[in-house]
Amino acid sequence: MSDITELQDVGDVELEDSPLSDFLGFELLLDEEDRDLLLRVREFMTREVEPVINGYWTRAEFPHDLVPGLAALGIAGLAYDGPGCPARGALVDGMVAMELARVDPSIATFMGVHGGLAMGSVQLCGSDEQRERWLPPMARMELIGAFGLTEPDVGSAISAGLATSARREGEEWVLDGEKKWIGNAAFADLVVIWARDEADQQVKGFVVEKGTAGMTFDTQQDKIALRVVQNAEIHLRGVRVPEANRLQRATSFRSTADVLRVTRMGVAWQATGCARGAFEHALRYTKTREQFGKPIASFQMVQDLLVKMLGNVTASTAMNVRASQLQDAGLLQDEHASLCKAHSTVRMREAVGWAREVLGGNGILLEHHVGRLVADAEAIYSYEGTREMNTLIVGRAITGLSAFV
Repeated sequence: MSDITELQDVGDVELEDSPLSDFLGFELLLDEEDRDLLLRVREFMTREVEPVINGYWTRAEFPHDLVPGLAALGIAGLAYDGPGCPARGALVDGMVAMELARVDPSIATFMGVHGGLAMGSVQLCGSDEQRERWLPPMARMELIGAFGLTEPDVGSAISAGLATSARREGEEWVLDGEKKWIGNAAFADLVVIWARDEADQQVKGFVVEKGTAGMTFDTQQDKIALRVVQNAEIHLRGVRVPEANRLQRATSFRSTADVLRVTRMGVAWQATGCARGAFEHALRYTKTREQFGKPIASFQMVQDLLVKMLGNVTASTAMNVRASQLQDAGLLQDEHASLCKAHSTVRMREAVGWAREVLGGNGILLEHHVGRLVADAEAIYSYEGTREMNTLIVGRAITGLSAFV
């Protein structure tokens, strides 16, 4: 892994070898092995995903046929050092998330749920035996994971308002409740369910396996964003889970927050990738689209918008790089991840809007990809903590005063 402050010895690699959207060469912070991984991800997304993803987005279907290719990349649980995990660290993990979202935020979200939230729950909250049992097949993507926290009637106040209940009966736990917006849930092999223990009122985590009696799903319909992601409402009616499937190190909502701190950085990187993809599509378009006998890239107002987009992408990347370095050094705090998520999603929203503006009417056609990124940005803006909640987390850190209701 890279030093916390220094560029790697990059040998014959030049700054100009980075993509134009990596204007300051942040990829040079990675060692050669990690840069090779990033390139393989870029090639896969460009060659295999980009040509087909609009069709899946239109049909609101998940491309299961792409999962073996994603598995072969070896990027599931990339930052974790648990059994079978790649253990490549937070910085390369973040840059890979950005690379996925550059082409398709839905695929990035699928991987973030599986490799970040679900595998992160096992890695951070599971016992040694549970980590040995689940992480290797999850890293190989033989088992796909989901993360069930959000509920129909509570979002930002989930820490106090979580209603899904768990009660112990001998060597089993009985779960009852509802979950909403749960990505991957309808086809996942393992669903991490967070529930409040009726005995001590503490939030605990449970790994519920596919086909468990009493757990049913309704796939959510008519989304305007991340249409490829299969979000579901989960209904839990007397679901029995063995004590062996209770995450042994999850003893309160703080355990959930430990997972969310790490994955919130992943969403910041996804937002930056979404903005980066919109910028790249817009830049290419302006070089080929002609008006008044010349490419519109030569127009001053178009160049102004392109530079604004690039500035947003570059600033967000810089912030996320530093926070990921802190994460690799064991120094990342909740407020660091929250600042990155809030900043990157706001800058993303601006950038995708400017990209659509540059394309004019063509910006709403899927064939140019920007319209899909504009729509998907709306989901990224809200999940893993709204801008407002993340702002208040940072505000509490800098003032010492909580503004939470």
